[in-house]
Amino acid sequence: MPREPYHHSDTSGRRWFQRARALATLPDMMQVWDAAIRFTLSLLIITILIGLVGGVLKTFLDLRLLLSADLEVALRHIIVDALTLLAVVEVLKTTLTYCTDGRVRVTFIVDTVLVVMLTEIISRWFSGGEWQQFEVLGGILITLGAIRVVAVRYSPVSVPSTHPTNQMVFSFS
Repeated sequence: MPREPYHHSDTSGRRWFQRARALATLPDMMQVWDAAIRFTLSLLIITILIGLVGGVLKTFLDLRLLLSADLEVALRHIIVDALTLLAVVEVLKTTLTYCTDGRVRVTFIVDTVLVVMLTEIISRWFSGGEWQQFEVLGGILITLGAIRVVAVRYSPVSVPSTHPTNQMVFSFS
């Protein structure tokens, strides 16, 4: 007995439609990406803030060095700690800018590295580093300064967006 050709039944068409509708109700991948980024950046900001508070407490506790150690050594330690905390503030500023603008600004990254490099130069200076180290660090500082000038001079002009964006905005006021 010859077989009849396979015909799609009405139920298979309904199943295909149900699968297509189920796929259409899945969250958009950009929404998933935005939620994951928001969560991760929230954790990063909390971590940076905890580190900043811990650093301030440690620097405050290092004030006891003024009573027990040589004044010059104590002040060097406090200055280096304060400059390191300023570098952490720059990292926080970069993170918050990414949250508000949806992009990382090159000038903020260069500013962060400049603060870190200046901290390194000051700590080497206080510890009596060799001149070759200062030459290398000075060359890096000059290069970073040039990068910052170029980044500011040729920064892309912000154009008003014609479509809404999902950007995370933090307000501390």
